[in-house]
Amino acid sequence: MVVRVVLLGTAAGGGFPRWNCACELCTGARGGRLPSRTRECAAVTGNGRDWWLLNASPDLRAQLAATPALWPGPGPRGSPLCGVLLTDAEADHVGGLAELCGAPDLKVYAASPVRAVLGQARAALDRYAPWEWADSLADGGFVLAGGLVVTAHPMDTTVPGYVPGRVPSPAGPWVTAYRVEDLAGGGALLYAPGVGSWSPALDELCAEADCILLDGTFFAADETDAARPGTGKPAVRGPAPPPGGRPPVGAHPPLTGRLPVAGHLPVVGPDGTLAALARHLGVRRVYTHLNHTNTLLDPASPARAFVTAEGVEILPDGAELVI
Repeated sequence: MVVRVVLLGTAAGGGFPRWNCACELCTGARGGRLPSRTRECAAVTGNGRDWWLLNASPDLRAQLAATPALWPGPGPRGSPLCGVLLTDAEADHVGGLAELCGAPDLKVYAASPVRAVLGQARAALDRYAPWEWADSLADGGFVLAGGLVVTAHPMDTTVPGYVPGRVPSPAGPWVTAYRVEDLAGGGALLYAPGVGSWSPALDELCAEADCILLDGTFFAADETDAARPGTGKPAVRGPAPPPGGRPPVGAHPPLTGRLPVAGHLPVVGPDGTLAALARHLGVRRVYTHLNHTNTLLDPASPARAFVTAEGVEILPDGAELVI
């Protein structure tokens, strides 16, 4: 067996183009110059029959319809979907749970704070068809139907904006990453669409993976300022390789030096993820969760050329990985 992963969506909150943004990138997507993307979500299987969602995007209905492997059957109400693994409680990662309303016997894994904040939504969904809600951080991990073994790893304590007071309660990590491995000894996937800081533990997880799906939300730390219409600033275009060579990894610093948005390290800069990924050259590395301001969305941009030259991939919605 092998681990198969389908990238159902690869954009950050709001998708691409974002409905209320007229920046150069979003305008290009509306005009057909750049490919559109749905909100970040993936599906994984170990046997090609039993599939598990990694997050549940509000775009889930369209994403499932575009993926034949996830179509219903063989019976009138049959489905290959077994459940969902949530990395956090952000609206763009849990909104798609409503699309699964009424599906029997689904199992949802999430950290304790995520399950707690979804309490009312859980009760409403369970009235249609009872689901099993499990702790993703249980000691020893858990085994999924289809021959996959999973362990969850704390990443961040960033609380979703809709939580009253933004108080981190109950205690515990709000954001996790998942290591998904073929139980029979095949490949291992590290799925981490939200990374607020880089730790030695994350380095170890990367070193032990065969493929990393990593948070690529922002190219530079202050790109949301640079790409906002009406600021008088151009959209961030990223570093252009100098004649005859490439710049060092992470050479492009934040434009103003301010910190990135909470919960997401930028790709470039002194503490960017690209420099960290350079320590794992033997691993397939893919950025996902791309914000609508991120110039990596433009295949012709210097930023895309820069990241691609470092061996890190930017894949479209619908791409399939075999690990």
